[in-house]
Formats: sequence, C-alpha cells, structure tokens
Amino acid sequence: MTGGGTTIRLPLCHSLVLQQFYSAIKKIFSLKSGVMQNSPSGAGGMNYYKAGKLVAVYGLKGELVLKHELGRKTSLKDLKAIFIEDRKDSFLPWFIERAKAKSYTEVYLKLEGVNTREEAVKLAQKEIWLREEDFKRLATKTSPANLLGYTIINNKDRLGEILEVIEQPHQLLCRIEWNNKEVLVPVNEIFLKKIDHKKKEVMVALPEGLIDIYLNHD
Repeated sequence: MTGGGTTIRLPLCHSLVLQQFYSAIKKIFSLKSGVMQNSPSGAGGMNYYKAGKLVAVYGLKGELVLKHELGRKTSLKDLKAIFIEDRKDSFLPWFIERAKAKSYTEVYLKLEGVNTREEAVKLAQKEIWLREEDFKRLATKTSPANLLGYTIINNKDRLGEILEVIEQPHQLLCRIEWNNKEVLVPVNEIFLKKIDHKKKEVMVALPEGLIDIYLNHD
C-alpha cells in the first residue's frame, strides 16, 4: 500500500486487516441495519440519535414492531414520543399511546393517531430517532450506540467525534470526519486499547496508513 508516494510496510496481521477493510468500505454506506447515528441539532437545538426501525405491522389496530439498538429488553418506560425524519435534519414527533417489550431487541408500539393496519403500513420500515436525553437514559452503557458523541483518540492524537456506529460480526466501524473527509475507524480486539466513559473517549492504536486510505482515496 502506498501513501503520499511512500511505501508503507505493515506487520502481516495489520496488512491483512487493511486489505479486508479497504475492500469493504465501498459497501458500508449501503448497509440498512446495525447502524446507529446521531444527527446535527434540529429545531430548538436538540440532538437526535437514531435508535432503531419500525420493521413490521402487528395486528389490525395500528400496532407496529420497533426493532431497537438500545442494548437491553425495554418497554420504553416514560418515553413520550419517537421521532421520524421528515426531511434532512427535520424531525416530526409521533406520540406513544402504549409500548410493550416483545424481545431483547423488539417492542410492540402503538402510536397516537395510528388506528388501522393501513395507517401503520405507511410507517413500516421507517427509521426512528430519539432525543439525546431519552436515548442516553434508555440505552445501556455497553450498547455500541452509546459511543455516539465519544472522541476517538489514536495514539494520543484526537481524530474526531463518533458520528455513526456500524455493527459488524467482529468489530464496530465508527464514522468520524477527518480533514473534511468521512473516515471509518475499526474498533476491534486488535486496535482497541481502552474506552473511558467518564471522559467519553475511545482510545485505539491504528496501524500506520489506515487513515491515509481515506485521505488519498477519492
């Protein structure tokens, strides 16, 4: 691999990881599941966190099944509303009439004003967002989604804030912005050194040349 015209020699294990990683990055942004993301401030300066997706209609009276990324079984206690993105960075609230845990990752959800199967179908497959304070309250600390907003530090260099988390079988991909380019930072057993929840920092030791993939690739 080259970077800035200089040949970079990596340890074999890192070279293999980079080869696999580079071949995958072109496919990443087409993923529709396993993705957690935060949005820039919407109306009123609020931050919204992507928390899941309405994956199915349940029954004939307007109930939906929400598949969430909160990291635990939940009935969404005390949650008043979910949000659906109407247009970029504009979120409309849908108020919750009732909610009941279905499984570790799914909730039966009845929204106000949605009273028939036909009305519910219109919302099926919509991604849902929560206000930051609601998301932080409902998500477990160990949930990958809770890394949103944390800062990635590579060998003491602050790379940037985590804007999106993509779950893969053996690692997480954390999207940041570096030099005005989007960068996917792999967080796995090889590269991860420490997560400091108090300071909201993720410490990694990335192989030399990984960031250059993005800086030198259009």
